[in-house]
Amino acid sequence: MKKRRFGLALSLVLAAGTLLSACANNGDKAGDKKGFSVAMVTDVGGIDDKSFNQSAWEGLQKFGEDNGLKKGRGGYDYLQSQSDSDYATNLNKLVRSDYDLIYGIGYLMADAVGQIAEQKPKGKFAIVDSVVNKPNVASITFKENEGSFLVGVVAGLTTKTNKIGFIGGMEIPLIEKFESGFRAGVKAVNPKAKVEVQYAGAFDQADKGKAIASSMYASGVDIIYHAAGATGNGVFSEAKDLKTKDPNREIWVIGVDKDQAPEGVVKAGGKTYNVTLTSMVKRVDVAVYDVAKKTKEGDFPGGKTIEYGLPENGVGIAPTQDNIKPEVLKAVDEWKQKIIKGEVKVPKTREEYKQFEATLK
Repeated sequence: MKKRRFGLALSLVLAAGTLLSACANNGDKAGDKKGFSVAMVTDVGGIDDKSFNQSAWEGLQKFGEDNGLKKGRGGYDYLQSQSDSDYATNLNKLVRSDYDLIYGIGYLMADAVGQIAEQKPKGKFAIVDSVVNKPNVASITFKENEGSFLVGVVAGLTTKTNKIGFIGGMEIPLIEKFESGFRAGVKAVNPKAKVEVQYAGAFDQADKGKAIASSMYASGVDIIYHAAGATGNGVFSEAKDLKTKDPNREIWVIGVDKDQAPEGVVKAGGKTYNVTLTSMVKRVDVAVYDVAKKTKEGDFPGGKTIEYGLPENGVGIAPTQDNIKPEVLKAVDEWKQKIIKGEVKVPKTREEYKQFEATLK
């Protein structure tokens, strides 16, 4: 009887083993069909900066929604950085959560992305606004100088005082592209206009943006273009305060990265105004979506740099154009076509701007 029981038990164990093996094989197949997951780490601006990080998050959200992903682990998500010391930590957290693609959003994250990508060679990473030369990192860059040139055309043809301002976040090569392209656009259509340039030294300090804007507007500047992330929120705040005090004053802000028309709405003297003249739209959302789509389809552009300019609809002026005169829009389109055709080379640096300026004399 004991032998029969032992034999029966042995048969059950073997059967169970076969069943477990089959389940494991089915599990492998299911694992092969595991849903694609993607996440991003913001820089210090956060996803509510109304600019760069927010645009990236909107692109990731749209990708998630279009592909039936849920927010959270196994779908799409983000981690917000409070300081630069959080970058590597947050990237590592996402690696441990087994995301298929991890973005570092912003120039400031380049070192951290490079470091973690080297430590995790099997992971797939993407960096926005910088180049990290690693085989498992896709580098996403933009021709911000081209889009900035176009809003420079708008500013040059709209200013009444011929005094225009540019406020940058940090004085780095990336923001120099915004500055140089903008100054070239202004100068191309209005040689008499002067552009005052100042840097706040940060992308997340609205109070500094407001203080610099206050000084510029007080000096007679009537249009300010900011490339300063959340610091630029202070520029809008100052412009709206001045508009509230004097509704008849023509005072403008040019937004950046996304359409910032909503940030310019202000009520003054019983009427509603908008101090946003236009915005230089940098389609971070399009780029984030595009690289995620490529990766999901098995075409991860690791080790490559993908640059988005005017031909790729990666930069341009915002669709909200209520405050731009028709003749100005026509001029913008003419310059846009010249740039696309290669008839105009938009400067990326201050040195190239000097050369560009010399050609206009």
